Amino acid sequence: MKASLKKQAEQLLTRDGLFTAAQHLVPQQKLSETAGRLAASQNPLVKKAFVHTFAKAYGISLEEYARKNLGDFKSFNDFFTRELAQDARPIDDTKDGIVSPADGMISQIGHIQQGQILQAKGRDYSVSHLLADTDNKHSSYYEGGSFATVYLAPSNYHRVHMPFDGTLVETRYVPGSLFSVNNVTAANVPDLFARNERLVCVFDTEFGRAVVVLVGAMIVAGIETVATGKIDRSDRIQTLEHTLSLKKGDELGRFYLGSTAIVVMPKSAGVNWAQDMQHGAVVQMGQLLGVADKA
Repeated sequence: MKASLKKQAEQLLTRDGLFTAAQHLVPQQKLSETAGRLAASQNPLVKKAFVHTFAKAYGISLEEYARKNLGDFKSFNDFFTRELAQDARPIDDTKDGIVSPADGMISQIGHIQQGQILQAKGRDYSVSHLLADTDNKHSSYYEGGSFATVYLAPSNYHRVHMPFDGTLVETRYVPGSLFSVNNVTAANVPDLFARNERLVCVFDTEFGRAVVVLVGAMIVAGIETVATGKIDRSDRIQTLEHTLSLKKGDELGRFYLGSTAIVVMPKSAGVNWAQDMQHGAVVQMGQLLGVADKA
């Protein structure tokens, strides 16, 4: 017991441990609300300061984007959710292909085993908790299925697109924490993606019922989808029904100050992930992640 406590203390005193511990202490919601107000400000001085400082810090070029000048954006939010130029991201047209929903990095990718999704090396979390399936009615449906977790860094394009053709039938807002979702936090905070605020988007597809989860994070000022508009935060689960058909590559939603998108596919899809799609792989929206084998 003493050895275990000593090991925990040693981990806490590392740089990564201190970064993780600090996130438990800060007022996550208040910090995100304050960041949200500043990010939405159209005051010319506030906007310019945030946009120019951020672009310089992260080396952001507007070459791939529809608007080419930093002064063209109404607010930092407008800049952060900037739209791509036409045809900047070709959508892979492989038959039965599943494409990346966003620009970013593969955090983890694989198959669902014993109801668990891999979060980081040695750390799993429950698919039922991720989907807020409180009655555990649907989670068994995804047993043996597949998942892909894409982390969006601050410099990335921050709109999320459809990884497959499908009809949006339900959105489920789930309140929660707002931990950072980078690799350090994923390795140190148990059940990270099932604890953070998130929006669960459920689709009817030719592969069965599939899900895209938009996960909030530290300083994320909001999540928006084409079906719901910007989500109003609350302390309770909110479920809405929809009948919105979307094609692979269509915009699904966006993050106001980035986060993570998780694709969850049922076993009936029989997804085979591409060999080069592994932890740490850099991906772009529309890039092929894998192919479904419905047979």
